[in-house]
Formats: sequence, structure tokens, C-alpha cells
Amino acid sequence: MNIDAIGLIAGNGRFPALFARAAKRQNIKVVAAGIRGDTMFFLRYLVDRFAWFKVGQLKGLFEYFQREGVRQVIMAGQVNPANLFNESVKLDEEFTDLYAALRDRKADTIFSAVAEKLKENGLELLDSTLLLKDFLSPAGTLTKRGPGLSELGDIEFGRTIAKSMGGLDVGQTVVIKEKAIVAIEAMEGTDRCILRGGQIARKGAVIIKMSKPKQDLRFDVPVIGPRTIKTMIKARATCLAIEAGKTLIIDRPQCVQLANRFGICIVAS
Repeated sequence: MNIDAIGLIAGNGRFPALFARAAKRQNIKVVAAGIRGDTMFFLRYLVDRFAWFKVGQLKGLFEYFQREGVRQVIMAGQVNPANLFNESVKLDEEFTDLYAALRDRKADTIFSAVAEKLKENGLELLDSTLLLKDFLSPAGTLTKRGPGLSELGDIEFGRTIAKSMGGLDVGQTVVIKEKAIVAIEAMEGTDRCILRGGQIARKGAVIIKMSKPKQDLRFDVPVIGPRTIKTMIKARATCLAIEAGKTLIIDRPQCVQLANRFGICIVAS
């Protein structure tokens, strides 16, 4: 696909920066929209155009991209789900209409509705891994240590649970110990799910993060990074299982180095 300029709806974490750098390497103009309270401040220095928006400012977002001549857009990074229940968040008319028409508040439902609104405004939402195929996890054990027999059993058990939860659009991550379901990710996100599971498991938990059975690559793609490993260290978890070819790894060398240092296994299948 020949792209001269692309819009970036940037949430939190380092995913937006990773995409911005990849686009610049291919000489693609990046027009970024930062979400106040979520987007990292330094992103503005990695893109060609940058503007801040509050959660719920859809009309202004559309006008910004149109004004900059953008026709294709990607979403990268999570927007704090707590905003759904924040009474101080002011929704514009576009977002109010969208929100009122939702049949439920699942992630895919919301993102699909936003994608449709983008389309109505002449903007095409693209696969968020479009320029990042090299950052998708390869198959195999990524760390020095491979999973032990008990961990392998938990991974096999947990994959089924994670896929089932993904099919219901509940979350992508489960925490397992000795084939017991210790925690399931909901709206709080992966890191908080891991910490919550670690409090219960105490030590030795296995973390499984999988794509949804019908994963829409335009949004909510599974992502791990150094922050994931640091959270596992806090939770005293010992193994991370991800899906090969469908999970983005932010700063893989640092992830592996940190995991090796603390005896954590990372395996992709």
C-alpha cells in the first residue's frame, strides 16, 4: 500500500512511538492526535504534526485529520477505560450519538463504532501492525530458560481460557497457577490483572496473553513490553506465554534481558 501521510490516534504506552519511528523510516508523514492524560508527551517530537484532544472529542479529531490531508488512520495504545465512567469527561455531539447507539460497552463494540464514524468522515482505519510486522513475536522460547513441566501444563490450560475470554471480548490475559484461574483481565488492563493475580498466587504464576479468536488487527492488538516484564517481577510471576505472529513486542532485547535476569520464561506459540 502506497501511503504518503497517515493519522495516528495515540493512546498510552510506547506502541504509538514505535509506530511513529517505523513510519518515519519509510518517509511517511505522521499526523498524530494525542489523548490528554494518556499519550506520552515526547511523542510530539517523533511526528510531523501533533495536536492534543480530550477523550470524547471526535468531531475535532475528524476535522484535524481532514485539514492535514489524511485519509488513512491507525490506532495505537490504550485509552484509559476509566474514562467511560468519569463524569468530568465531556463528550461532543458525535461521540454522544455514537455512545448512545452502542449495544454494549465491550472494547470491540466501541472501537468498531469509532471505525465506522471514521469511515463516514472519509477516513479509513488501517491494521495497526501495518508497519510493524518485524515486531510481531516469532515462535519459540525467547529467553534462556524454557517453561518447566508445570508451567507447560498451565500454558496449555490457560490458552483455552484466554481464547474463550477473548471470544467474549472480556480481555486477552489470564493468570494461572497449578491449573487454577487466578485472575482474568477485564477493563483494568494487563498490568493490573497481573498484579491482582500475583497477590493471590503469591509466586510462580503463569501469565497467558492471546489474541481474540476473531482479532481485528485495526485495534486492541496484544502488546507486551518491558513494563509487562517489570509488572511480572513485582507479581513474582515466572512465565509469560504469548501468541506467535499476533503479539507485538515493544523493545524485545530489553524484555528478554530483563526476563533472563529474573529467571522469567517468555514463550510464543
